[in-house]
Amino acid sequence: MRFTGISSLVLLAAGAVQAASSWSFDDGSVSISSKKAAGEATKEKFGPKSPLETPITLNAQDTLTVSLTAKDSGKAKRPHQAFLLLKDESGLEAPFPLSVKDSGKAKVQITQKDIPVQFLVSPEPVHATVIIGSFGSAQGVIADVFDVDIKQDSNAPAPVVPSILRYGKKPQIHHIFREETKYPYKVFSIFFVLVIAATLPVLLVGWFGFLGANLSSLPKALGAAPLSHATFFGSILAIEFVYFLYHRGLPLGHILLPVAVLGTTTVLSGMKALGEVQSRRLAGQR
Repeated sequence: MRFTGISSLVLLAAGAVQAASSWSFDDGSVSISSKKAAGEATKEKFGPKSPLETPITLNAQDTLTVSLTAKDSGKAKRPHQAFLLLKDESGLEAPFPLSVKDSGKAKVQITQKDIPVQFLVSPEPVHATVIIGSFGSAQGVIADVFDVDIKQDSNAPAPVVPSILRYGKKPQIHHIFREETKYPYKVFSIFFVLVIAATLPVLLVGWFGFLGANLSSLPKALGAAPLSHATFFGSILAIEFVYFLYHRGLPLGHILLPVAVLGTTTVLSGMKALGEVQSRRLAGQR
């Protein structure tokens, strides 16, 4: 019974130690070095529970360096994740991963070129937080360590903040794939129809009065090639009717096949019909 009690105490103690296991860091420091100012960089120390009270000033030519030693339950160790998180008053965050060695020593360097442009124009200092974590039951650490006051170069143009791309519901789009067909005014259509119709009497007068058209040869022509003449004249009228339907609103795709068929018919029948007319002309008949 005494052995069983001791075993229970050992198990409880082991569970308490495991539950108390957590990540932390030591030797935290931040330094600012400038390309313009020669000499040793200004360095200040911080800890998980002792952040810097005054903001760190980061000028345009400065480099901010953060170094620390990550520890798991007091032992220096390399975590799976360690980064410095910058966050402004609007909640925008920018993580900067720390380069960590097996000994737990971590380091990261940041310049204004690495910082989002929204932070560069922020009127308030940016908050810096160290975040360390890993797999397993060990509790990670999230510690606010210092603030960064970003100063712009007065001689350089002010950075331009790009427009924010927000994902969400967009206004409804009404697609118009084809505008409705617009016909001319009826008065214009009637006018041009009358003009065309007025030319028909002139054509008939010129045909019979001046060109010597002879309708007496019509029975002979129809007797020699009735199918050719009828098909030729009918196909021409059919093509004109298709064009009329097109101008009345029939889609273009619907007239292509009929026009192709009627056009072929007109050519084939016209060769036979006009050949018959030519034979009569050569024989001296009109």
